[in-house]
Amino acid sequence: MRPAKTPRTWRSGTEPATARTDLKLRFLLSMLFTPVFALLTLGFAVWAARSGPTDNPSQAVLTVFAVVCGALTVFAAVDLWVVVRRRRTEL
Repeated sequence: MRPAKTPRTWRSGTEPATARTDLKLRFLLSMLFTPVFALLTLGFAVWAARSGPTDNPSQAVLTVFAVVCGALTVFAAVDLWVVVRRRRTEL
């Protein structure tokens, strides 16, 4: 008789064994938010460049917002690339 193997991760039994993401939804969200975040990055960068030392919000805060939006743009674009690649091979 073989000894029982315990799973590496505990499963509750309610999730499917081969769960997959909804590629259509990820595609739509990436298509929507990539240009939105790109425009926000551009807007915050221009606003930071035109702000003065006594303006509120400060130039540093606007720069942080521009960097965060830029990172989100890159994340959404990479996700879009991954989704398009997976849809090409799987569908």
